Formats: sequence, C-alpha cells, structure tokens
Amino acid sequence: MQLYRDQGVVLRTWKLGEADRIVVLMTKGHGKVRAVAKGVRKTRSKFGSRLEPTSHIAVQLYPGRELDTVTQVDSIDHFRAIRDDLDLLARAVPLLEAVDQLALEGEPNRRLYEMLVGALRTLADEGSPLVVPGFFLKALALEGFRPVVDHCVSCGATEDLVAFDEDAGGVLCRSCRRGGAISPDALSLLQRILGGQLGSALSEPPGPASHEVEVLATRLLEHHLERRLRSVDVGLAG
Repeated sequence: MQLYRDQGVVLRTWKLGEADRIVVLMTKGHGKVRAVAKGVRKTRSKFGSRLEPTSHIAVQLYPGRELDTVTQVDSIDHFRAIRDDLDLLARAVPLLEAVDQLALEGEPNRRLYEMLVGALRTLADEGSPLVVPGFFLKALALEGFRPVVDHCVSCGATEDLVAFDEDAGGVLCRSCRRGGAISPDALSLLQRILGGQLGSALSEPPGPASHEVEVLATRLLEHHLERRLRSVDVGLAG
C-alpha cells in the first residue's frame, strides 16, 4: 500500500504507550482519519507540537489495517491566536467535537473540512460568539437537516413566528406553537445565518439574541447527534 498525502485539521489526540500518540484528523480528501504518530511525545520529536488539536497541517501517512501511520507533518496554520487564548480555545473545541461526530472515517467530505478550516480562521480573526452556532447550523444544513426558519414548519404561516421545536425541525407560529419560545431578534439572526448572510451576522455585538441562537444551535445539533457535546459549557447547553 502506498503512502498518501493530504491536508487536515487535528480534532483530538490521546496517548499510546510511552512515546506515541493517536491522532484523529479531518482531512480534505480522505474524510476522518485515525492515525498513530510514533515517538512524538519524546523531546526530540520533529513534529509533535504540530499535532495538537486545532492545528491545520499537511500530512503524509502510511495506510494501516486499523490505524494509519503519520510519517511526515508540515504546519499550515497553528491558529496560535486560538491556542494562546483560553476563551477562544473553549469556543474552538466544540467545533472539533462536532466534526468528529459528524464525519465518517474514510468517507471524504471536503465541504465539511473547508467549513471547519474557515470557522477556525474566522474565530482566530474575529472571535465572534456566533462563529460556533453559525458553524453548527451550516453543518446541519450540509447534512440535510437545515432547520426551517422562514415559515411555520406546521402550517406554513410566515408571520407571528414565536417558537422553535427541535423535534419539528424549525419555527412555529403562535397558533401551532410548541417547544421553546424564540425572540424576534434571535429569529432574525437565524434567518440571516441560514440565508447566506453569516458574514454580516458575525459582525453583530454579543447580546441576548446571539446567546439565544448559541443555545438553540447547540441543542439542535445535539438533537441530531442524539448525544450531548462534552465540550460545550454546561450553562450554555442546559
């Protein structure tokens, strides 16, 4: 079997033995890849520091039966601004966990990879609190689970939309309302994010509406995954 090269983002790692590390990557051309990086925990390792979560790398691997083997790593972007800021890092980790849960091993998903790289770059440059919920909503749309936000998911009404229900998959009018209440400002943000105006939404200052969207997007993704995101703040997800 031949060596192969790809680009990827490190999603998570854990120790293996005394000197090795298992690395989970979201790659551009091969989907999610699990690989062993041998000897990277030794002080003389040439690329151990390049295999940290959030790192964007060019990597060479040798295919294996259960785990591929990392043979070469070059850094594309360390996202140092994220890794040096605990608040930004806390926002980045849910992006990595979401992709880890959504991506399938060995099944290319170039769009999801590009979305992750773009979200990390935006988080490093702007730090907007809407980067993570915006990514969650766009990822759900990519998976075919775009929430309905422009009309009542039950009767089709386009006015007086006052509630959001994860089971129904979108917003509901006052007559059909169930689930939780949604404010007009949060609904407007949702519509902008999913309507191709994410860039302008990211420029919004933090406030009650952005927090409401953050909570809603997290709950919606967790509903789709049928599990809680471990990396999300308990107060946010609750």
